[in-house]
Order: sequence, then C-alpha cells, then structure tokens
Amino acid sequence: MSEKIKVSDIAKMIDHSILHPTFSDIDLKRECEIAKKYNVATVCVKPFHTKMASNILQASTVEVCSVIGFPHGNSTIDIKIQEALQVTFYGASEVDMVVNIGKVLQGDWEYVEKEIFDINKICIENDAILKVIFENDFLPSDEFKIRLCEICNRVKVAFVKTSTGYGFKKNDSGTYYYDGATEHDLILMRKHCSSEIQIKAAGGIRTLEDILRVRKLGVTRVGATATSIIMEEASNILG
Repeated sequence: MSEKIKVSDIAKMIDHSILHPTFSDIDLKRECEIAKKYNVATVCVKPFHTKMASNILQASTVEVCSVIGFPHGNSTIDIKIQEALQVTFYGASEVDMVVNIGKVLQGDWEYVEKEIFDINKICIENDAILKVIFENDFLPSDEFKIRLCEICNRVKVAFVKTSTGYGFKKNDSGTYYYDGATEHDLILMRKHCSSEIQIKAAGGIRTLEDILRVRKLGVTRVGATATSIIMEEASNILG
C-alpha cells in the first residue's frame, strides 16, 4: 500500500529559509508570517534575527533554526561555539553549521571532527540539535562526502545537509552557478549515514514535485524559499 502523504507532512519537512543577505527586519516579519500560515517545521534565519524570530513565533508550533559559520564555514571553532551559544540562548532549537571547507579539502579530518564534536556538544547542552552542512558543490569527489558522513556518524549529529544555497562556483565565462541538492549526493549521504541521522536537502528545492522526489530518497527536511508555492501546490494536489 502506498503512503498517504498529507499537506501537514509536507509542511513539517520545510525549513523556511530567510537567509538572503539583503533581508531586513521587515522581510523577516513577513516571512515568519508565511511560516506561521503554513505551519512549517522551522524558519531558518541569520544569527542576528534569531531573537526577533523567536518572539514572533512564540505562540506558534514553528521552531527557530539559526545558521552559524554561514555561508562559508571559515570562522574558528571558538567563534562557532560562541555563535551556537548565542543563537540557542535567543531561542534557536536547531542550528545549521557550515563545516570548515578548506580543512575538509586538505584532509585535516582531526580538525573537522573536533569542530563538529564541539558544536554538537554545545547544541545538545542547550536543548538544540545540529545540522552539519557539507557544501557539496565545493567537494570534488564522493570521498570527501563519505568521510564527512562517517565523522557525523561517530559524533551522532541529528542531521547532515547538502548545501547552503550560496555555494556558488565560477564558470569559465566568469558567471556563477550551483548544483545544490543533487539526487546523486542525497543517495550517497543516505547510504553512508547511520539510520539515526536525518538528511536535509537544500539548494534547488522549489516545487512540491521536488520535495516528493527527495522524500523518496530518504530526505526528511528541506530548505526552501518557495514555501508559499510548494504549500499551495500541496493543498491543491494532496487536498
């Protein structure tokens, strides 16, 4: 018997992304109202918007997710710890952290594991869960992604995540592009992560069809800016 997917199931897969560098307080308030309207899983916000988002959503069932080391992962471990402490203090129950991509690429796995371990420990101590962003667009082979999955298995993080949505690569022509959450990477991450670790797809998830496709691959959460479009489609199609 095929699974009966409800509109609420789709809503609770969505982290409504409010991360664009240009977004102001006015934009945050508008986007939080969208999140409340559709009763999504979380709003995913910039660190300085965490407190305001927590206040806006206080009477709702929408949680607050904040990003740290975003979008390039270049902060020191100590700075990422302080960011995690601050955003959890201001009400974030979920934290999305970008790994130190340079350290991953040079194969400094001891550093990478320490960073993930330290941030995960801080999140758990402050009643939050950690999602580890690999930024797969910057990783030239599956070997790096598999090693990150193995580290996350040992640390026992809550989620691994494909991308920030801002990991742009330069073409030979000088223009920029990104692949985001590819089917190949989602299958790979689900295969190499333990069953206890959930998968978040981010980058290019814009329609209900996109969500249903990645859901079949084992994804339980997506980052999306097109929440209104997705949820209107879900209401019309799923009833």
